[in-house]
Amino acid sequence: MKQTVVCLGELLIDFVPETNGLALSDVASFRRAAGGAPANVAAAVSKLGGTSRFIGKVGADPFGDYLYDTLRESGVDVSTLLRTNEARTGLAFVSLRTDGERDFLFYRSPAADMLLTPEEISPGVMADAAVFHYGSVSLIADPCRSATDCAARLARDTGAIVSYDPNVRLSLWADEAVARETILARLGFADLVKVSEEEVGFLTGESHNLAAGAAKLLAAGPSVIVVTLGAEGCRVYTASSSRAVPGLHVDAVDTTGAGDGFMGGLLYELARRGVRASELADAFEDASFADEALGFANAVGAVTVTKRGAIPALPTLSAVAARIAEERKKYL
Repeated sequence: MKQTVVCLGELLIDFVPETNGLALSDVASFRRAAGGAPANVAAAVSKLGGTSRFIGKVGADPFGDYLYDTLRESGVDVSTLLRTNEARTGLAFVSLRTDGERDFLFYRSPAADMLLTPEEISPGVMADAAVFHYGSVSLIADPCRSATDCAARLARDTGAIVSYDPNVRLSLWADEAVARETILARLGFADLVKVSEEEVGFLTGESHNLAAGAAKLLAAGPSVIVVTLGAEGCRVYTASSSRAVPGLHVDAVDTTGAGDGFMGGLLYELARRGVRASELADAFEDASFADEALGFANAVGAVTVTKRGAIPALPTLSAVAARIAEERKKYL
């Protein structure tokens, strides 16, 4: 049974402030943390005890060294993480509000991850893939956009579940309309799409009707849409059903990586259970499966926000199990 979760995209340095509630211009000190949404997902899977591989590119610089080592030490297969002298590793400065929510300032003109080419996607990279996961940041410009499309087609050809997180970061796009068009154009590649409430509104115009927005996204090709609702948990939609799965309430310190932790938990469950792309909608239409898989994903996301940074905050399986057990005691 194939069990590897293969992720492709950006890997960068998040500079996270030591104190919440300050504008970036007022932050006196930052702490370095490894980040980048697809890399976070790969690390989440491996830290839970799953098997993951990351496809991407970093600079041949000290930050690239740190990121390579961080992923490797997290248990991620980094054999397809490349190095380049053509650009430096990307940076993001993160401002944390008192509620743990974030604002970003990116340094990518270009960054090394943007230089991944289709020729660098090995035909055998998906041979053991249960899931292939990517986001929209790698779709902003060529050659990485073409490399991402190449990998997604390869994953579909090998029967892997294709997981897509639009992960809208408009500050990285030159034009909002182009961002929407580019992101929507890839829905047909995907089996599973994870979006936030705000992203549903941006992509579909349905800011106040999640069901209508999810229906529009499903019509573009995916079989499952998962809408994350922050502390409230998530809701899953298929063509014939929808179901809400409540989240776990915690004191949030830093929400960086929360959605990626959630996604890593969900993909870990899909790979562990051996769910195939053709079975995906049926699986989530089973109430017991949806509650267990998405409840676990919610717990991973909840534990992640209790620490600073993205990859450094991602929990182990035992930490998630302990948090779930703690939650269950409330109802005994």
